[in-house]
Amino acid sequence: MKQRINELDFLKGVLIILMISFHLVYFSELHPYAKQVVYTFHMPGFLIMSGFLMNVSKPWKAVLLSMLSYAVPYLIMESGYIAMASVLPIREHIDHLTIPVFLDRLLLHPIGPYWYLQTLIICGLLYALVSRLPRLTTVTRLLMLGIAFYILADCLGIMAFGCTMYFLAGVALKHSNIPFTNVFQPSALSIAAFTLLAIHPCNLKMQTAGGALMVWLIISSLLFIYKYISGKARATLLYLGRNSMPLFLFSPIFTFLCKPLVPYLRFDTTGLIFLFLSLIICISGSLCVDWIMRRTGLSQLFYAKRHKR
Repeated sequence: MKQRINELDFLKGVLIILMISFHLVYFSELHPYAKQVVYTFHMPGFLIMSGFLMNVSKPWKAVLLSMLSYAVPYLIMESGYIAMASVLPIREHIDHLTIPVFLDRLLLHPIGPYWYLQTLIICGLLYALVSRLPRLTTVTRLLMLGIAFYILADCLGIMAFGCTMYFLAGVALKHSNIPFTNVFQPSALSIAAFTLLAIHPCNLKMQTAGGALMVWLIISSLLFIYKYISGKARATLLYLGRNSMPLFLFSPIFTFLCKPLVPYLRFDTTGLIFLFLSLIICISGSLCVDWIMRRTGLSQLFYAKRHKR
C-alpha cells in the first residue's frame, strides 16, 4: 500500500473543517465575506489533491471499482438530498419533483455538496481513458484531458470548468514528478500575500487568476502552519484528514440537525459558540455513522469495497 503523505492529510483535515463550518447556514450568514473567501479555495484544494493522488495506472477493472466506490455513495446521498430538497424549505428547494427532474439533478446537475463526487467520477474516468491512449506525450494527454473537460463543462454544462482545471492541475503536478511541497512551498509570506488578495472581492472566484493564486497561497500557508502544530492538535487534524470522506458524506445530515441550537445561542453575535458545538456534533456524528457502518459490514456495500483506514 502506498504510504500516506501527512501534509496532504493535514490539508484535508483543515479543509473539511472549513467545509463543514460554512455549510452551517446560521454561521455562514453571520460571516458572508469569510464564506466567500473559504469557498474560493476549499474545494479547489480538494480537487488538486484528488488529481494528484488518483491512480489510473491500475487495470481497468480496478479503476472502475475505484470509481464505483465514489458512485455508490454519490447516488445514495445525492438521491436523499434531492428528496429532502423537495420537502424542506432549504435554499435549493425543488417545488415539483418529477422523475425527469430527479434524474437531471442526480446524473447531470447535482445540488448540494455532493457535486464534488460527480466531478471526481467523470474527471477520473476521462483521466483513465486518456492515460491509456498510446504513443502520446504527457503534455498532449493533459491538453486532450483539458479539452474533454471543456466540452463537458462549458458546452454541455455537466461540470464547472473551473473545478475541472484544479483536478487537471493536480494531475499535471503528479506527472511532473515534482514533490507536492516543492510546488506549494511552506512560507510565512504566503499568509501575508493571501490576506492581501483576500481583502479584494474581485479575487474571490476560483476561476479567476486571483482566485487560483489564492488557492496556491493558502496551501503554502497551511503547510507552513503545519510545521508548528504538534501533539494532539496535529494528530487530530491528521485523523480528520484520513477520514475526510465520511465527514464529507455524512456531515450535511448533522448540519441540518444543528439548526435547533440557533434560538438558544443568538446571544453570541459572533456565532462562534454555535460553530464550536456544531462542529462537535457534525464531526462526532459523521464518524459514528461511519463506525456503525464498518461494524455492521454496511460500509462494504456503501463504498462498493472494503473500507480501509
